[in-house]
Amino acid sequence: MFGTIRKHQTWLWAVIIAITVVSFVFFFSPYTKMNDARRGPANYGSINGERVSETDFANAWREINLRYFFMNGSWPGEDAKKSGFEPEREAYQWLLLIQQGDKMGIHVAPREVARVAQAMLSQFQRSGITSPEMFIKQVLQPRGFQVDDLERFVRHYLTVQELIGAVGLSGKLVTQEEASALYEREHQELATEAVFFSASNYLASVAAPTPEVLSQFYSNRLAYYRIPDRVQVSYVKFDVSNYLAQAEAELMKTNFNEMVDATLQRIGTNYTRLAKTPEAAKAKIREQMIRDLALPKARRAAADFASPLFDMTPVSAENLAKLAKTDGFAVATTAPFDRENGPQELEVGADFAQRAFSRTADEPFAGPLMSQNAVYVIALDKKIPSEIPSLESIRARVTEDYKMAQALNLARQAGTAFYPTLTNELAQGKTFASVCLNSKLKPVSLPPFSLSSQEVAEIEGHLSLNQLKQLAFSTPVSKASPFQPTIEGGLILFVKSKLPLDQSRMVAELPAFMNRVRANRENDAFNEWFRKEAERGLRDTPALKQQQPPPVLNSGSAQKKS
Repeated sequence: MFGTIRKHQTWLWAVIIAITVVSFVFFFSPYTKMNDARRGPANYGSINGERVSETDFANAWREINLRYFFMNGSWPGEDAKKSGFEPEREAYQWLLLIQQGDKMGIHVAPREVARVAQAMLSQFQRSGITSPEMFIKQVLQPRGFQVDDLERFVRHYLTVQELIGAVGLSGKLVTQEEASALYEREHQELATEAVFFSASNYLASVAAPTPEVLSQFYSNRLAYYRIPDRVQVSYVKFDVSNYLAQAEAELMKTNFNEMVDATLQRIGTNYTRLAKTPEAAKAKIREQMIRDLALPKARRAAADFASPLFDMTPVSAENLAKLAKTDGFAVATTAPFDRENGPQELEVGADFAQRAFSRTADEPFAGPLMSQNAVYVIALDKKIPSEIPSLESIRARVTEDYKMAQALNLARQAGTAFYPTLTNELAQGKTFASVCLNSKLKPVSLPPFSLSSQEVAEIEGHLSLNQLKQLAFSTPVSKASPFQPTIEGGLILFVKSKLPLDQSRMVAELPAFMNRVRANRENDAFNEWFRKEAERGLRDTPALKQQQPPPVLNSGSAQKKS
């Protein structure tokens, strides 16, 4: 059935570059957790009374990894787990959906499977590949996937989409009148004015603290000033820049210039996001393609260096410097860094700090660790326990914090005191601006905004957009909101009027808006159905025993996000 893809699809080379870059993190096998020869055959539980076989679970595991790849453009790793991706749970959810699709008699024709698979793979043309066979051989097979896994995933993906459509059908029953009312609610703009009470404006009024006051302020905030556990590591850095020339030379042996031209053509007028002119955009594309190929070369060099390092005996962190000297690499040591922020002098990935903190004297090494511009092999240098610095060592910082805290209180007191004055004088027919100016405050006219607005530049640094919307749309027209404290002080918002809705814009945008409403309602209906099915169907699986499964899918495409 995949012959249709092979027959009609034309590909370019360099998708392998982009995909290889994002696929280095090894994602552990399901068998390591659920199958152990010493304990005999694994028990995978049952779904709605039907036993889950080892083959079923392994196939589902592969499919949810493929689904993640096509939706995100990378294989699931540490970042995926941090964002809530739990492969065991999602594998069982996937099996439940497949089972429900079978019960509803949903079957997908082979030609449709081939067509959708072709569409999924075509998204990688911007990076280039010569054939689907190369995609399978160089992208899927190194991860342990075969063409049957891809075909089965696409078939089950389409089954799930049909299932979503069938279950969520009630969500599509949205009338034009209902959609119009929702559109008006989301796009009704307000004209508003605000007065901000910023702590920075009251700093000059704060007197320097006495030693006793400062000491008390410091004592009350010891937890805030505590320095967390820190670590230092020594490292050998394999900079991508050292491999750019080699990568460019290899690309020049291919149809590199045509690949760059094709990418620019695909981007179209969006090239301005890269540069001002098409030629400058091509230069950016060319540079990125070279870097995408150079990064795996840097990783390969780091892996070649790390392999003998891990084999050296006796195990010692000093072995990093010894081997680096022998191989002609420089060794550096980071400044102390904590788990949350990582080393400030290096541009590293999110897992760098985590891997550094997990090093011990018995296992001092880690790597290769990928970042955008380099690959690292590290060794534990020292661990520094948490401590509270003395007041004397941070006196200037504590003094500054004290003054800002006092200024914040003054700002909020001023805002709270101004509100009664404002409401009284507004009731007498005075304008918001005049009342503010009479009190030597600066009124600010905000640009019109609605519930659908994505930004209001004038509020940046004062409060979030969601806070503004909540405050504005809960305040009656011609009224002022109560004083609203914020992290930098606070504000009072005055709602002048509701602005007329742009009817011509509404007519033009309503069809697409209605489609979005229906899609959202469809998802909501499906998710509610799935939640109930999961509670019942997965009760005898490890997935439900671990935690309540959330909705597994929306009706969006499994094609990669740009």
